[in-house]
Amino acid sequence: MHDYGVFFGITMSIVYIYSLIYKVKGNMKNRTLSANILQKSASRFGRIIVLTGARQTGKTTLVKKLFPNHSYISIEDPVLVEEYRKLTASQWNSLYPVAILDEIQKEPKLVESIKAVYDQFSSPRYILLGSSQILLLKNIRESLAGRCLIVELYPLTLPEMLTDKWEDPVTLSYYQSILSGQSKTMIPFLLDNDHAQKKEILDAYLKFGGYPAISDSSIPAEEKYEWLKNYVRTYLERDIRDLAEIRHLEPFTKVQKLLAINTAQLVNFSRMANEAGVSSKTVQRFLLYMSISYQTLTLPAWSRNPKKKLVKSPKVHFLDTGVMRTVLQKREELTGHEFESAIVAEIYKQSRVIDQEVSFYHLRTTDGREIDLLIETEKGYIAIEIKKSEHVRSVDARHLRELNEILDKPVLHRFIISNDMNARTIDQNTEAIPAIQFLT
Repeated sequence: MHDYGVFFGITMSIVYIYSLIYKVKGNMKNRTLSANILQKSASRFGRIIVLTGARQTGKTTLVKKLFPNHSYISIEDPVLVEEYRKLTASQWNSLYPVAILDEIQKEPKLVESIKAVYDQFSSPRYILLGSSQILLLKNIRESLAGRCLIVELYPLTLPEMLTDKWEDPVTLSYYQSILSGQSKTMIPFLLDNDHAQKKEILDAYLKFGGYPAISDSSIPAEEKYEWLKNYVRTYLERDIRDLAEIRHLEPFTKVQKLLAINTAQLVNFSRMANEAGVSSKTVQRFLLYMSISYQTLTLPAWSRNPKKKLVKSPKVHFLDTGVMRTVLQKREELTGHEFESAIVAEIYKQSRVIDQEVSFYHLRTTDGREIDLLIETEKGYIAIEIKKSEHVRSVDARHLRELNEILDKPVLHRFIISNDMNARTIDQNTEAIPAIQFLT
């Protein structure tokens, strides 16, 4: 037990050191959410902003940059936390009228203090940070309902990875421009002046994911792999233990790996339970933990047409390719399913950072017709087929045809996203677009 404690301490130190080494470079990337957070904070309803997301997504760095005049309070300091607990609402108002409270979920009583300040005084403004969604949001819902605005921060998107410093503007991707109702001219990729940089960024994303600490191209690949390995260990030892109070991590790590192996595929809870040696309910519980700690995205099956025989099993995608590859202990090229997960995760992140109210599904009929990603907007659907192939054929569009016979809203766009560099219209207004063009 003593040796294990020493090992974990060393692991945590390594993660911390890597974060310090690469903080200046890695976290200088601009974030699309910056303007959104500032706008929310300036509103009458933004006196308390809750910023949540996975560990190491850059929450602290972002809010310190956006709110330089706010006092920074770390809840992880055991000596100071005891003093913060003793403060009355009046003292908070006097000493910390504007403040950032980091890892707030570790001290639920402080949420009550912030509530009291909010109710008794009109000027204080607070930013609350936390990396454990269930603990943070449970306290928020119970104590700060109607008093706060919640914002989620994800690993870097590809447009954010293309920035070199904080001041660089983040340009909307082709997908984001469609989603936000803006027009963007599609030119042949090789004629894009930035095509070399975009290809480099996409290749890096598919290998290492989008965590800010390892986003700088000057960091050697081996150091990026080591950072990711330590990140996964830290996630297991801190987030999962805090979240679920799991004493023995082996069953969880088995399920985690099985989910990574089966990424982008229909989830069979019973089969996975047999392979992991746990119950089906335990698999579902572990998947919930991974979802609420921002490690996976559960994609429900679209099933609102009672006249059609539709599969109702969900799909699971890892939200970061680097983490998924690390869980699999994999460095070689992505499989088709792994590539699909990488693209779905990027589309999901890009949708969320521009604050679009959309829902995500997959669709599969019992006779084998399948749509990898169905994005529901207010006006209709965007249907997407994802292929790792470098050569898209007309037959690849077959599942995208005649969707209006199944869906309850019109299909606004049909896309085949692939590694084929030849963007073109195939049939029935189905656009074949390179992933690199669609997402940058």
